[in-house]
Amino acid sequence: MPLSSFPIAFSLPTIPPVPHHQQVNLNFGSTRRVVVNKTGGNVEFAVRSVSSGDTGGSSVQIDVPFPGDYEELLDQCHFEYLLCHFEKMIMTLGKRSNSGSFEGWNTVDEFVLHNFQPQEIEFPTAGLGSVPGDGEGGIEMTGSMQLIREFCDLLIVPEKATRTRIFFPEANEVQFARKSAFGGASFKLDYLTKPSFFQDFGFVEAVKMVDRVKEEDELFVVGYPYFNVNEMLVVEELYRDAVAATTRQMIIFNGELDRIRSGYYPSFFYPKLAALSKTLFPKMETVYYIHNFKGRNGGTLFRCYPGPWKVLRRMGSRYVCVHQQEEMPTLKEVALDILPSA
Repeated sequence: MPLSSFPIAFSLPTIPPVPHHQQVNLNFGSTRRVVVNKTGGNVEFAVRSVSSGDTGGSSVQIDVPFPGDYEELLDQCHFEYLLCHFEKMIMTLGKRSNSGSFEGWNTVDEFVLHNFQPQEIEFPTAGLGSVPGDGEGGIEMTGSMQLIREFCDLLIVPEKATRTRIFFPEANEVQFARKSAFGGASFKLDYLTKPSFFQDFGFVEAVKMVDRVKEEDELFVVGYPYFNVNEMLVVEELYRDAVAATTRQMIIFNGELDRIRSGYYPSFFYPKLAALSKTLFPKMETVYYIHNFKGRNGGTLFRCYPGPWKVLRRMGSRYVCVHQQEEMPTLKEVALDILPSA
């Protein structure tokens, strides 16, 4: 099956030009290389032949600058999300066959089932240099809601909008979204939890995820599931019961997953939440990530797929990379080891 007929919920729409160039070279140990060029709003994917001496293994070259504003940030998120899926597609093609077919997979659906992972997108909404808590909680959530709408408008082609289900933390958020950022949109809006009589004491009514989704759903976008600890447990249920072992895709948008990764919730009191670091999180791919550190040794942890994790320090009007590595460092390592010694 040609790549142009691959059954996915997104395309490459025309997007506003941005002042940077990206090129990614992907070698697969075969006779082909995928070159992805992006200049402004133009994205080009090309498969090129390479010489036998240049097929030694996979290599990735990417240079993505820290965004200057949220318009550029969303453009980067959009591009890297598409690149993540395109790369997995081409890598499997390169390993399975030199003919460009899905040899080795019985169907295209089987290919998707074995190669696509849930995606994480994380960045601050109170300002590109802000940290969680800089803005009032409700304002930050409203900012995330607006940015989710803009991201989905970039990513989803109109005919796929009704097959995209966007989950907000609770039913009240869905009502607010319909009256504000998502007014007039064709996306399906849904919720993870319902308020209960005992909400002020931290109790919410459980929502069975498998009953919320529909057969025609292709993409789930989960918005900021961090206000109540039960929300991420419901996200894990959503993945387990409605995404895993299917061809559906899932994006967690500004879930503040670092709270769980860092042990903010003690495992003794929150064993199910802590378990996500061993169950759901290893299955995820972080497509786009920004986390800022304040203070004398301040800086930024930045990742734009498929590039490395970079620790940046602001020098005047620009950001300088002082450290990079392939695996995600812990926030503690960045704050206590990397930034002080940079």
